[in-house]
Amino acid sequence: MKKYDAVIFDMDGTLLDTLEDLKDAVNHALRTLAMPERTLSEIRRFVGNGAQLLMERAVPGGTEEAMVTRALALFREYYDLHCNDKTKAYEGVVQLLRELKAEGYALAIVSNKPDPAVKQLAGIYFGGIVETAIGERSGTAKKPAPDTVYAALSELKVLAERAVYVGDSEVDVKTAANAGLPCISVLWGFRDREFLRENGADYFVETPEEIRKHV
Repeated sequence: MKKYDAVIFDMDGTLLDTLEDLKDAVNHALRTLAMPERTLSEIRRFVGNGAQLLMERAVPGGTEEAMVTRALALFREYYDLHCNDKTKAYEGVVQLLRELKAEGYALAIVSNKPDPAVKQLAGIYFGGIVETAIGERSGTAKKPAPDTVYAALSELKVLAERAVYVGDSEVDVKTAANAGLPCISVLWGFRDREFLRENGADYFVETPEEIRKHV
C-alpha cells in the first residue's frame, strides 16, 4: 500500500550529478575576474544553498559586494548556456521515476538551482515523467524555507501529510522538516552519511530502488 501520494525530489546530488558543470561555471566567473579557481571538492562543499551563496563561498574572503554580484552574474550567464555539458542522471534514477509515475505517484523537483536551469534539465532528463519542477526564483524564499515545497504541493494538488521529500544534503533535511514532510536522504550525492546524521537525517538509501521501500 502507498504511504504517500507525492514524492518531491531535490535535483543536484539527488537526481542529477551536476557538479562538473557547476565547477566550470564557477571557475569561468572566477577566471574572468582574475580570482583563484576552485576544485571539485571545494564546489561539492559550497553547493546546496543556491547560486548567491555558492559564489559568496567561491570568491576570496573579503571580496567586495559589488564583485560578488558581478561574479554571480557571470556564473548565471555561463551556467544558463552550459548547465548540461557534463551533467548526467545518476544510475537507476530515471527508471525509479518512471516506476513511481506508473504506480500513480505525483512527482516534483524542488531545487535551489536557478529556476531556468531546473526547468531545462527537468525537461531534458525527466520530461513526461516529473509534473512540476521549481528552482530558485524571485519572490519565493529558497530552501530550507518550505515555500518552494508548498508551491510544488499546490501544483500537484497534494496535501503535505501525503508527501515525502528526497534529497542528499543537510539543506534538504531542514527543508523537509520546515515543510512538515519526512525526508529520505540519499548517499550517492554531495554529502556522506555521518555528516547527514549529524544534521538530523533519519532515513538513508544507497540506491534509487531503495526509495520505493519508503514510499
